Parts: sequence; structure tokens; C-alpha cells
Amino acid sequence: MKRVLFAGVAALALGLLPISGHAADPIRIGVIAAYSGQFADTAAQIDSGIKLYMKQHGDTVAGRKIEIIRKDTGGPNPDVAKRLAQELVVRDKADILAGFTLTPEALGAAGVATEAKKLLVDMNAATAVITEKSPYIVRVSLTLPQISETIGKWAATKGGVKKVYTMVSDYGPGLDAEKGFQKAFKEAGGEIVGSVRMPVANPDFSAFAQRVKDLNPEGIFVFVPGGAQPGAIGKAFAERDLDPKKIKIFSTGEAVDESALKSLGDLGIGRISGWHYDYNLQTKTNKDFVKAFNAEFHRNPDFFAVGGYDGMHLIYETLKKTGGKTDGDALVEAAKGMKWTSPRGPISIDPATRDIVQNVYIRRVEKVDGKLVNVVFDTVKDVKDPTHK
Repeated sequence: MKRVLFAGVAALALGLLPISGHAADPIRIGVIAAYSGQFADTAAQIDSGIKLYMKQHGDTVAGRKIEIIRKDTGGPNPDVAKRLAQELVVRDKADILAGFTLTPEALGAAGVATEAKKLLVDMNAATAVITEKSPYIVRVSLTLPQISETIGKWAATKGGVKKVYTMVSDYGPGLDAEKGFQKAFKEAGGEIVGSVRMPVANPDFSAFAQRVKDLNPEGIFVFVPGGAQPGAIGKAFAERDLDPKKIKIFSTGEAVDESALKSLGDLGIGRISGWHYDYNLQTKTNKDFVKAFNAEFHRNPDFFAVGGYDGMHLIYETLKKTGGKTDGDALVEAAKGMKWTSPRGPISIDPATRDIVQNVYIRRVEKVDGKLVNVVFDTVKDVKDPTHK
């Protein structure tokens, strides 16, 4: 009788234990981003994209509830990102890692994703090498060579310039942008007449602008991060009469995004950029996205927001394919070759590299109804990261 009783208690106890992968267990997504510090707004936009997607599509996938666990790096610190990724996996039992506002965060977490065999969805970090650092990384944002090589080739073949001076911030993304633009521009018949790498936190660009004026090139290529830098370099250009009406100024999208244009004012008119997303894209999918984002957060989405939004789409769709199983290898296989229509246009995941394939839009800053916006006038379709061989 005692044996039967003990057996019954043991069976009851086993029945109360959680079973890994059971439908009732939530799927935990650990989001690592710089929620505080100078990049906090970047993380806020990614987070808003995540929240909007979940509001529109529910918080349950394949019968399992989705839980978001947020971790703040405070800035570009790979050691902090690594520690937070380890905490998420070991203590918080995260099934998927996501977020990554900055390259150092993604690189810091890459080894953890590999060791734990967890899908890592890169929603923004843009240095080309990231997906090579772990077979579990899938990127839904962009790579800087993808953008800078496209605008470099376009400048030489369609932009009407053959001699360009390049100016980039001296850190990983800036070096990627410089290398990509110069390579493509020269291969398309252009000549780089000079180049400079500027301190990342540089407040005054007067000396650099004077150097450009002295060389008198036909065009300038600029890469600076967001924040105050686009306005500061625009002011320096204006003081040296480096006017976009007289000398063509090319850049990636950060230098002319919505916040940058507020700083630049009319100094931005005529600037040409290559970029993968802008809230002003005139497609129904994007108009619907912007309307919903405005209603929810009372601001326009930027490329960080669309990275968070598309990152959640990838996670939801891979989980549907696996029937809610969170095995890292299965999720990565499900992500390879995936295609969908994003607010930014048609996108897909390259099955060979796990990197994003997308349109690059060539835009010009114009004043429309009294407001400065990037107006698309050419599109380079289905661009892959060119550094992957």
C-alpha cells in the first residue's frame, strides 16, 4: 500500500514539473540594447518596433506566449553585452536573443549564442563581419558596405562625378563605409582625390571642411553617426561654401535622417544619400506602418524601428515553421531564404550568409510642403552584402 502511495505521489510530483518545450511554456526573447546613455533613443525606436509588431500580431505564436526580457548595455560595451547574454541564457532561460543597437553589443553576444545554440536576431548592428561571428546570427537591418558600395557605384555611373573626397568617422562602421564607397567608386571609373578619418565624437569640422575646399573635388562622400554630428558638419560645409548646389554631397542615411535634417535645415537641400528605409517611402505597406507607429508612439519610425519590427516578423515566422520549437539550429534553418514585404519594401534572408537582402533607395533632400524630406528618385533592387564571397 505504501509503495502504491509513494508511486502515486512521485507520479503527481513529476506531473507538476515543467516540461521543456510544452505548449504552456512561454517563449522568452532576450532583447539586448543601449536603453540608457547617448544611444537610448536608438534602443527606444527598436523597442517601439517590437511592441508595435506584437500589438498587431498578438503575443502568442504556435500556441506559446511570447515574453520579452530587456537588458540595458548602457552603450557600446562588448563585455557588458556578453555578460547580459549569459544572464539571459543561464538565469532567465531565454530561448532567443535579439536587439543589438550597436556592433560591439552583437560581437560581445555572438560567442554566447554559439555556445548555447540560440538564435540571435541582429535588429540593427551594421558592421559587415557580424554574421560571420556565429552560425546562429541572422541580420534583419543592413550592412554598411551594402549601402556604401551601392551609393559609390551610383555616384560614378549616374551621379555625374568622377573625382570625390571621402570623410568618415574613425571607427568600425565608418571604416566599412569608407572602404565600400571607395572600392565601388574606383571600380566604376571614379577617382578618390583624398580622404580623412575624423574622431567619432568630433564637435567641430571646420578644419576638415577647409581641406575639402582646398582640393575642390566634384563631390564629397560623408559618413558620420547620428546625433549632433550631421548638423555640425553641415554647418562647417556652409561656412566654407561647400553648397550641395555647387558640389555634390553623398552619404549614407544617418547623415540626413529626420533628426539630422532638423539640425541641418535648408543646408540639407540637395544632399544625396543611399539608404534602405525612410518613413517617407510612398508604399501602402509603409504608409500603414507609419500611421500605426504615429498613433502608438506619437512620432515617426526610423530605420531602427523597422529593424525591430522586421526582427519580430522573422522570429514569429520561424517559430510558426518549427511549430513553436525553439531549437537554435531549427530556427536558423527556418530563417534561411525567408522572404516578406517589409515597410522598407521586399526583403529576404540570404540562405548562404544569413544576411539581409533589400532595396537601396537613392534619395535627394527636398522641401515638400514646407518640410525637408528625402525623396526617392532611383532604386537599386535586391542588394546583398558585397563583402560575403
